[in-house]
Amino acid sequence: MVDTTARLAPHHVDQLRRACGEVVTPNDATYDEARRLWNSIHDRRPAVIVRPTTAEKVATAIRFARDHDLEIVVKSGGHSAAGLKGSDGCLVVDLSEMRGVEVDPGTRIARSNGGALLGELDVAAQAHGLVCPTGVVGHTGVAGLTLGGGVGRLQRHFGLTIDNLAAVELVTADGHLVRATETEEPELFWGLRGAGWNFGIATAFEFRLQPFGPDLHRGVLAFPATQIQDVWAVFREYAPTAPDTVSVIFGIDRAGPDAGYADDLVGKPITFLAWNHSGSADDVERDTARLRVGPQPVTTTIGSAPYLDVQTAHDLAFAWGSRSFINSHNANDVRREALDELVELVATAPGEGTFSVTALGGAIGRVPEDATAFAGRASAFDLSADTSWSDPALDEANADWCRRALAVVEPDRALGAYANGNSDVGPEQSRRIYGDVKLARLAALKRQWDPDNVFHVNPNVTPAAT
Repeated sequence: MVDTTARLAPHHVDQLRRACGEVVTPNDATYDEARRLWNSIHDRRPAVIVRPTTAEKVATAIRFARDHDLEIVVKSGGHSAAGLKGSDGCLVVDLSEMRGVEVDPGTRIARSNGGALLGELDVAAQAHGLVCPTGVVGHTGVAGLTLGGGVGRLQRHFGLTIDNLAAVELVTADGHLVRATETEEPELFWGLRGAGWNFGIATAFEFRLQPFGPDLHRGVLAFPATQIQDVWAVFREYAPTAPDTVSVIFGIDRAGPDAGYADDLVGKPITFLAWNHSGSADDVERDTARLRVGPQPVTTTIGSAPYLDVQTAHDLAFAWGSRSFINSHNANDVRREALDELVELVATAPGEGTFSVTALGGAIGRVPEDATAFAGRASAFDLSADTSWSDPALDEANADWCRRALAVVEPDRALGAYANGNSDVGPEQSRRIYGDVKLARLAALKRQWDPDNVFHVNPNVTPAAT
């Protein structure tokens, strides 16, 4: 076990506590709870956890860590797929005491503090009939979701979360407070939108909000996996011309015992089409009709629900303590033979393995490729293999399963990948996510704002990257 206290004498901890507020060390009874991450496959033991309440105290924590040669990592919602919010012997800047979202309905601007959760932003915006397109689990951190780009149920309609971002307030590696917008530090603002963990600690965000709500219209059609080619044909024909108001996913899963499937199908692979319609209820039938022209589904679920209910519907399924692994990349098509291979992989997954193809396009694709660090806006699909399980003995088997599933569709890969949707990190993964051109631009930005690589919570971007 790493000795996490060797470099910090008690008087140093007292000094940090006086300057920054709440501090948790391995000697405290609350340490194990404080160091937890959402994904329990990551078991890290930081030297000290500090919970500042202001940007100035964040800056103090950064200076303290640098003075004591401690790695700095940041915890907002703690949901990082790769477990990048803590490591042995580091100093964790935990922003959980910097929550809260305020909305100005006149300007349609939301101000979100660095430790706020998606549920806070959703509730605050919907109180005024407004929305910011965010993710799909309410207890995810606004900061991590946004800085990676931000995908969810409304992005084809309103764009990525970063496309609705007006400003970021950041504490830099040297402890300075900076505001980044399209006109203030515009190059930094470019990098923050898609690779934003690498340049400082974001203590506040401003988002432009859109009128929306209160209901979201939804549908799921499930089929035996033996019909996968026909179901894929329906999805593949529909996706390129889908209305912006329709977010649609094609997927491969196993039939659950409590989901209304016939007994002889339970436990076997299925394929499904799922959609969220964010327009008028009067248009749903017309806008989704072409998704219902294929084979007869074995189960059909269609209806409407308040957006806030939908946004928290998966909170328990994705509760803290999950063991999870995910990898993804963009594509413009999937080969027929790959689909059959994926069915076999899902059928034999060691955990609750699923494979999904999410249609991109719409408002996402109308933003110029060079407008933000987020890459691959012209790609048609996001391909994702993810799994969850409970037995620690199956950790490596599940990670290997995800990697093998993505390898099946490697020949279909196109530019870009969602950084938040990848548990693997490293130089090769960086190139897959950003491409060589953007990676070089990000490396130059890193040299300007963090030449000592203080913030390597995500090692995808370093000053030496080319």
